[in-house]
Amino acid sequence: MRGRFLLITLVGDVAALVLGFVAASALVFGTAAPWDAPVPTGESLWPLMGMLGAGALLGSYMSLRMWLQTTPRASYGRALTIVGIAAAFTAVGVVIGRVYWSRPFLAVALSSWLLGALALRALRRRRPWTERVVLVTAEKGLVDDLRLSPHLDVDGVFDPAGEKPDGPLDFASTLVVDLRPVMSEAMAQFVASSNLAGVNLRSLSSVYEEHTGRLPMVHLAEGWELSAPVSRNQYADFKRTIDFVLTILTGPLWLLLAGLIWVAVKLDSRGPAIYTQERVGHDGSTFTLYKFRTMVTDAEANGPQFASAEDDRLTRVGRYLRRIRLDEIPQLWNVLKGDLSLVGPRPERPVWTEQFEETIPFYGYRHLIRPGVTGWAQVNYGYADDEADTVEKLTFDLYYVKHMSLWLDLRILGSSMWTVLSGFGAR
Repeated sequence: MRGRFLLITLVGDVAALVLGFVAASALVFGTAAPWDAPVPTGESLWPLMGMLGAGALLGSYMSLRMWLQTTPRASYGRALTIVGIAAAFTAVGVVIGRVYWSRPFLAVALSSWLLGALALRALRRRRPWTERVVLVTAEKGLVDDLRLSPHLDVDGVFDPAGEKPDGPLDFASTLVVDLRPVMSEAMAQFVASSNLAGVNLRSLSSVYEEHTGRLPMVHLAEGWELSAPVSRNQYADFKRTIDFVLTILTGPLWLLLAGLIWVAVKLDSRGPAIYTQERVGHDGSTFTLYKFRTMVTDAEANGPQFASAEDDRLTRVGRYLRRIRLDEIPQLWNVLKGDLSLVGPRPERPVWTEQFEETIPFYGYRHLIRPGVTGWAQVNYGYADDEADTVEKLTFDLYYVKHMSLWLDLRILGSSMWTVLSGFGAR
């Protein structure tokens, strides 16, 4: 179902682009056949259309890579991203290749393509694709999480230590097996015979990670499941360089925003605009974190407390800054210093880290990598108000530690930018 979903989406986007070419040619040049368009210079539209097509394939490929580890969805934002990448690729190609281009043709073609891509996703979102599964596990919590997935239909759940189901398994269902517990002889025979009969067989941990974007912590044995992927991850060697270059390139924009926010914070409440706090970083080392002050100056007069989205200690400006995450801008200085990465688990305070490492299993494994200004947990869960929320966030953080990649980073940065620009998705 996943492959079919991606193929239909790609074919639909290509069809929308072709229709965009036809509409643009008809409106700009008076013919629905762009290859016969009377271009004023006597040149052809083929090079321009070829660049748009190549840009569309590049955008689709990047979108696919961002979907590799999790369930693909009919996302409007992804359609905008694909069209934007195609437009940027075409602009660069026109400048370098010095080929003929028409501003009206490009405007109509891109607009028509985008409208078609958005319409396709609106249609697909009316009835999301689903994968039918039969689960062999005794972990009720994981089963409950999977039942909430919009792309899973759980046809049945069987105890690994119990008797085998009556009758053969439907070939349309995927048999999802928890490989951690010891299975009874009857259940082991059922799983083996189903596999030999051609039923699709998958592990529970991989299905859970794909459909929830979280790591099933009950499946962690001694932590090597996280440390091994980190030690083999070649992207980690280049991540620091990418962080530094992106921060420098976007620096002028952030400096302008930082100046405006500094003035707003100073005018809104008494106290310094920049707030510093000690946080725990890579390998458990501590560093000084910078951020815009969002709370009153005596916010911790009664000792350290969890921050929440509706905290009554927040100032008026601070409440808004937290909603769109712009209070984090000064942390780009931490990125340049090497304390932080752009993407990673959010750094916690030492007082909470010491407590969580004693009470929450595998909490310390989030320090295997450099913490980030934003992260997978931030775009999927938001603020943690207590220890129970911290455990939930940890399942997202450890998922990122295991699957850290350029494509996942781009997806997280895209979601974070959408939060900044729209305010949606902030929690």
